[in-house]
Amino acid sequence: MTDLTGKVALVTGGTRGIGLATVRALAEAGATVVLTGRDEAKAKEAAGSVEGQVSGLALDVTDAKAVSTVVRGVAKEHGQLDIVVANAGVLEDALLGMIKEDLIDRMLSTNVAGTLHTVQAASRAMMRKKTGAIVVLASIVGEKGSAGQTAYAASKAAVGNIARSASKELGRYGIRVNGVAPGVIETAMTEHLGEEIIAGRIEDTSLRRLGKAEEVAKAIRFLVSDEASFVTGQILGVDGGLVL
Repeated sequence: MTDLTGKVALVTGGTRGIGLATVRALAEAGATVVLTGRDEAKAKEAAGSVEGQVSGLALDVTDAKAVSTVVRGVAKEHGQLDIVVANAGVLEDALLGMIKEDLIDRMLSTNVAGTLHTVQAASRAMMRKKTGAIVVLASIVGEKGSAGQTAYAASKAAVGNIARSASKELGRYGIRVNGVAPGVIETAMTEHLGEEIIAGRIEDTSLRRLGKAEEVAKAIRFLVSDEASFVTGQILGVDGGLVL
């Protein structure tokens, strides 16, 4: 197993799904992990469900000042911040003609601005020691598009390019920035799709099944580990062959 002993990690949106699976994967590898969620009680409950050195904090990633405060606080409390996973995000479907302004605002403020706030704050904390690994959660939808998900696709395409651009800027400081682009994963965010749509997505996937949150988490664990020490600016598809 990848050894992350002695590393300190922060995972936003870590109370469920891919985020919580990532917390478990990092903790299992020996990292000290701080997870965040909008609701403090849920964040602490999620942290308590994971074995290892795990704690939970409340954080709304759309609030740039709050993100900066939390990141600086974690770095100060633990004396370092080695890993940041910008996982917090929202998904809402709407046909092109039905997309409302508030939906666009939610997609952009959480998925795009929230990710940018997190990467920005993480980079500031990591620059001091000139080392660190950041992973953002993009999506296959951001790579290939999807009917009924135009706003979401646009937001996740932006997330992928945050990783690519930040990697070019931060490499000189020893900070690696990568992304993962999950396909259709069995989480609460995909439960609304319905059996017919799920069946169609499975048919389009080479491995003929849905992915598991743990499978995405393992890819993230690899990207933040020393095993990926020469990997930066990449968006790793964890999609079972949905995009080839």
